[in-house]
Amino acid sequence: MSRPRVIVTDHGFPNLRHEEEVLAAAGADLVVAQCKTAADVIAAARDADALLVQWAPVNAEVIAALTRCRVIVRYGIGVDNVDLGAAKARGIPVCNVPDYGVHEVAEHTVAFALALVRQLPFIDRRLRAGTWKIVPDRPMPSLRGATYATAGFGRIARAAHAMMAGFGVKAIAYDPFVPAAAMAEAQVEKVEREAIFARADILSLHLPLSPETRHFIDAASLAAMKSSAVVVNTARGGLVDTRALAAALDRGVIAGAGLDVFETEPLEKDHPLLACPTALLTSHVAWYSESSIPRLQRLAAEEVVRALQGSPLRNQVNR
Repeated sequence: MSRPRVIVTDHGFPNLRHEEEVLAAAGADLVVAQCKTAADVIAAARDADALLVQWAPVNAEVIAALTRCRVIVRYGIGVDNVDLGAAKARGIPVCNVPDYGVHEVAEHTVAFALALVRQLPFIDRRLRAGTWKIVPDRPMPSLRGATYATAGFGRIARAAHAMMAGFGVKAIAYDPFVPAAAMAEAQVEKVEREAIFARADILSLHLPLSPETRHFIDAASLAAMKSSAVVVNTARGGLVDTRALAAALDRGVIAGAGLDVFETEPLEKDHPLLACPTALLTSHVAWYSESSIPRLQRLAAEEVVRALQGSPLRNQVNR
C-alpha cells in the first residue's frame, strides 16, 4: 500500500521540521507547495490524502477536484478560506487549530487595551514632537472600575478577561452560545448585544466571522457607544467596517481603536485608518511568539495523523 500523501498548500514558516517529524513517524509523506490560486491548489493537491492550508483558497472548485482527500487542516483559528459546506457535502472534515496561540492573542488584546486607555501612543508622539505635559490632552479614566466587555466568550476572550481582572475592571460579555452560569463562574456578567455597546469602556472582539457577525462594528453600533470607549479587534477583520470606524474616530464618536486584523490584508495604503491619530494598528501579529509557531505546526500535523489513522478529530468545524 502506498504511503499517504500530505500536501502543504502554502505556508510562511521558517521550516516544516515539526510537520516532517510528526508525519514521518506516522508513515506519511509531506509535499510542500506555495499555492496562490485555486488552480494552483488543484494542480498540487488533486490526489492528496490530506491538506495543510495556511492562506491558499480551498473553494468549492478545489474540493470538487480532490479525489481522495480525508481531511483539510487550516493552520490557525479562522477557516474563511475553506468552503466548509462543500467539504461537508463531500464528507471531508475541515479542522482548525484553535488552541495554539490563546495566550499570545489575549496578551496582544490586553496590550491594545492598556495602550489605548493610557493613551501611550498619542503621548509618545506628542513628546517626540517637543511637547512636555504631565497631563494627557484628553480625559483618561482609570481602568479600575471601567467596564471591560468582550463580544464572544471563547478561549481567547476568557484568557483576556482573566488578565484584565487584575486591573479591577467590571467584566461583561456577549455570546449567545454560552450560558450565563458559565460566564458567572469566571465572574463575568452575560449581557445582550445592545448592552455590550452601551456599557463598554473597552470592547474587545472575539467572535467568529459569519454572515451574522460581519460588520458587528459598524456606524450604528459605534454611535451607540460611549465617546470615551475604545474598540479592540484581534479576531477576524470582517467583524469591523473599518471605513465606518475611521469616520467615527475622526469625529470623536469613540476615543480610540486597536486593530490587528483587517477586511483586506495587507491594509490598503490609502485606507483612512492610517491617517487616524487615535487608531493603533498592527499587522496581524497577535498570534505570534517564538513558541506559538512550532506549537501550531505540530498540532496541525497531529490532527492530520488522527484523520489518516481514523482516530477522533479534536477540532472539526464542519460537522
